[in-house]
Amino acid sequence: MQNKLVKLVANNARHRKNQIVSAVRPSSYLKDLNKQQIGKGKTVLITGASSGLGEGMAKLFAKLGYNLAICARRIDRLEHLKSELMDKYPDIRVECRTLDVSDYDAIFEVFDAFTTDFGHIDRMIVNAGVGESRRIGKGRFETNRRTVEINFISALAQCEAAMNIFRTQNSGHLVVISSMSAVRGMPKHLTAYGASKAGLAHLAEGIRADMLLTKLPIKVSTIYPGYIRTEINENAKPLPFEVDTDTGTKAIVTAIEAGVDEAYVPSLPWSIVGKAMKYMPLQVINKANK
Repeated sequence: MQNKLVKLVANNARHRKNQIVSAVRPSSYLKDLNKQQIGKGKTVLITGASSGLGEGMAKLFAKLGYNLAICARRIDRLEHLKSELMDKYPDIRVECRTLDVSDYDAIFEVFDAFTTDFGHIDRMIVNAGVGESRRIGKGRFETNRRTVEINFISALAQCEAAMNIFRTQNSGHLVVISSMSAVRGMPKHLTAYGASKAGLAHLAEGIRADMLLTKLPIKVSTIYPGYIRTEINENAKPLPFEVDTDTGTKAIVTAIEAGVDEAYVPSLPWSIVGKAMKYMPLQVINKANK
């Protein structure tokens, strides 16, 4: 019993250390990894890579030396990104494919094709999603249904495809991009969106639990971004603690590279806000979303 307790404390300490690493100065942390070219010879697959967080992550991983497998609906933007990255980082390899994640069969086909291209995928980032949802009971079921299907069912298909490959390889790192809106039930237009991202977070935690249970060497990380200004919300009103895409993606990539199980990003203030949100009365949550 005592030995089990010691192991639990040690594991918790390692987890906390990872969270601390991801919290401190992302620019400095990434600069050190860039010097090491930490990604050399490794491949990252990113869905929804044609814009926003996906595009930002692709650029940062390329800078770290990773080969890239990028996919999204807009192949013209992917090809432009591929050309830009290969001109800037001639030592990496970039492959792109069209993928509409609402086509579940296509997800498996594209992930398998990328694996054939590179021979091995080291990390897969489930990033593709939509941000549109509406108040429940206001006649916008179709909008809410599509949001939940893309953010959860399509993400489930991506996780299935990724884990099929990782189980065959007996290695890999699955990363899912959730949201701070997943921490609690959200009012107004965030209700269905937050629920879909909460479902994704619990899915990832279940996969992580299964990897611990079966002792497979596959890492699973859940990232909860706070308010980050991207193309998807460029016309929305300014929000508390909002950061630009560059700041947000640096925080995300730092957390991923630190290998945390879960991370609220940017860590300040969201690691504090996230913990507080779990215990706030709903009236307070409502005031914060006015």
